[in-house]
Amino acid sequence: LLWRTVNAIVFQNVLPERIFLSTFTEKAAKQLKDGLQSILGAVTNITGTPYDISRMYVGTVHSLCQRLIGDRRFTERRTRVKPPILLDELDQYFYINSSSFWKMVEELLHVKENEWRAELKEYFGKRSESRHESTLSLISIFNRFSEENLPIEHIIDQATSKQDEMLLQIAKLYDWYKQKLNTSNMVDFSLLQQRALHQLLQSDHVCFEFDHIIIDEMQDTNRIQEQLFFRLASGNKNICVVGDDDQALYRFRGATVENFVQFPQRCQTYIHTTPKEIRLNTNYRSKKQIVTTYTNFIDKVSWVREDGEGYYRLHDKNIEAHNQDNDISVITTSPAKSEDVAEETAQFIKNLIDEGKVEDPNQIAVLFPALKNNQHVKRVKRALEKEGISVYAPRAGRFLEVDEAKAMFGILTKVFGKPVRQEYSGAYKDYHDWLDSIQEIAKELLKGDERLEQFVNLKVEELNRCKEDYVRLLKTVTDNGWSLPDTYNPKNHKRILTKTPLISQQTIRGLGSERLDKIIEERTKVGKPFSIQYILNRATSVDWNVLDLFYRLCGFPYFSQMFKLAERGTDEGPICNLSMISEYLSRYMEQSKSVITGARLIENHFTNDFFGRYVYGLFRIGESEVENEETPFPRGRVPFLTIHQSKGLEFPYVVLGNPGKKNRGVPRVEEIVRPLVSGDNEPLERVPEFDTMRMFYVALSRAEKMLIISNLRGRGQAVDPAFKVLFDEMNYPMIPNVRVSDMPNVEVKEDDIPKVYSYTSDYLLYIKCPRNYMSFKKYGFVPSRSQTMLFGNLVHQTIEDIHNRLIAMRGDSSE
Repeated sequence: LLWRTVNAIVFQNVLPERIFLSTFTEKAAKQLKDGLQSILGAVTNITGTPYDISRMYVGTVHSLCQRLIGDRRFTERRTRVKPPILLDELDQYFYINSSSFWKMVEELLHVKENEWRAELKEYFGKRSESRHESTLSLISIFNRFSEENLPIEHIIDQATSKQDEMLLQIAKLYDWYKQKLNTSNMVDFSLLQQRALHQLLQSDHVCFEFDHIIIDEMQDTNRIQEQLFFRLASGNKNICVVGDDDQALYRFRGATVENFVQFPQRCQTYIHTTPKEIRLNTNYRSKKQIVTTYTNFIDKVSWVREDGEGYYRLHDKNIEAHNQDNDISVITTSPAKSEDVAEETAQFIKNLIDEGKVEDPNQIAVLFPALKNNQHVKRVKRALEKEGISVYAPRAGRFLEVDEAKAMFGILTKVFGKPVRQEYSGAYKDYHDWLDSIQEIAKELLKGDERLEQFVNLKVEELNRCKEDYVRLLKTVTDNGWSLPDTYNPKNHKRILTKTPLISQQTIRGLGSERLDKIIEERTKVGKPFSIQYILNRATSVDWNVLDLFYRLCGFPYFSQMFKLAERGTDEGPICNLSMISEYLSRYMEQSKSVITGARLIENHFTNDFFGRYVYGLFRIGESEVENEETPFPRGRVPFLTIHQSKGLEFPYVVLGNPGKKNRGVPRVEEIVRPLVSGDNEPLERVPEFDTMRMFYVALSRAEKMLIISNLRGRGQAVDPAFKVLFDEMNYPMIPNVRVSDMPNVEVKEDDIPKVYSYTSDYLLYIKCPRNYMSFKKYGFVPSRSQTMLFGNLVHQTIEDIHNRLIAMRGDSSE
């Protein structure tokens, strides 16, 4: 993709802003931008021809949709459209899981929430009728409706004709949900694409705005994305897609592999053109035996269509390894029960590390179909830790169960308190058990660090002072016959409020200076007065928020030593977890009032919102995905990844931890949606088989030097039939029969695409404070004081853009 784009710009004289390049991940988009800047800069030095890629469309499809919506080039009469507010997956969860949403369900459908959730449970075949499970079910079906671009009328007609009352009710909810978001100019990820396509369909000139439409990972696109791409390409009829149908993993997110398998037919349908096929069938990543293994594996089931005419996948790919040596590069564990396989695997990994076959443990990846609630995952993890090897397994359980999260949130419970436990069982009880346990952890941390204990006590006193002063001020307001919404007048209210008995000096100062009094008077004159409520909140608030508190706590030894481990390159796991905590705290501040006031502290309003709603939500959904542009897996630890997480990555050594997956049948959402869509699709009953084969194909093809496949036997172990045949055919050597000394040595390799560094936001930040640079630029910590930091970053970025533009205008960067 990089060199195709360079060729178009440099040799075909295509303007960068005439190129639309969609990637699957933000990381891939960043690599392409950095690569283009480096290469085009080198070309400019040689030829003197300037290149400006600032207006080029390169990014994930969601980021490009956001940009399209706000770009006058793609609006009717070229007017400006305000881009919508985007709800990501976490925001969407909290939106649909909210009490206000479920109250609306009762009003709109004329049902009782508990009874309707029980019916929803039966409809989706779920084990629980909890609000949490019901929310996940609605999210899954709402997103599929949007991804398939299904009109509400079509869903309702189908539901009516089939007398499917539940589907009819879900369609009404979906319609309300869309309208409600639209009224607030908000969209979720799926509706964002729908909004962009709708806008593109309003004008014909948009079809000619791009000369090149280039799409990466086409096998993982959905129907609405396909329509969007062909709409942009319909003018110049120039679209290039890259993909591998055997690596189609995202059906659960609405991806339609037929978009790629049937691409020639789709081109005829949309743009009346026959595409040219260029086969990229040389594998430069993996050794010969690894390539032979995964190409043999994918053929272990029949892909022939039912009518015998063609296949459900691209056939006869003839993939060959560039490296043609015959060295042993695929081995298996001894056929044994889970405990024995775990110990043998851990010992082999330890030997690889001890004998210097890898420079860092993160060059050995252990892949599983799933990490949660998997006993074999736990056994392998314990076996490695027994050997003194640290593991990074962000999806093996709830993120809130990792040590760093338990310590940080435990201390936050000591500062803010925790919600009162009610007499409930199930997940609610589990959560409150977790709260109790982390508070005990915090208790021990405070006992071992006197300065930390003093700091926490000061914060508790500060919060108590705010709460008590607010109550006292509230009494003064009531005693004087005022009400909180009344307009605040310093001359009438200030003196009386400051005389409130027992309020602190901090609160008295917070009631305002002479300068503030003048500002209040000016605002009142222009019809924008402050209320008494606002002044009371101002006077009884602390000058820090929950994210500020997080960074203050990071300065104490228990957390600060985690930064030192990362600086030394010893272990990056803890700092990656701390970075995720900063992200979650920042997200809380975005969706709630970030200022901590006396009013929010009364009756534990803040505590109930933060711990009772937000953290509880994180606990229920087990939110734990990590994707960092710089460090997808930290140094010093062996990464445990789901096969989905590993897609697009490569590792010198790969261990396939589970060669099987329990067949749970056709996903219920697929059963609901399939009758609503038209097209030549894979048979519904074969979806689980096809998806399992593709998943393991991805796992087997991640390895560069060595692939180790677990050969699990015994009760409860699912081994895919294709692996059983593969083991018999290939007769791979087993771990006890190979010598680690014969294994290939691996060095840490540099990225093929160079990174681009900014003078203001990289160099100057690093010179100012290397640890600050490490935290915010490398590990993705979210800065506190967000608005101030954001403004500063915008200023720096603007300066950088101007600088680059001046260089481009000169035509010679050496001047």
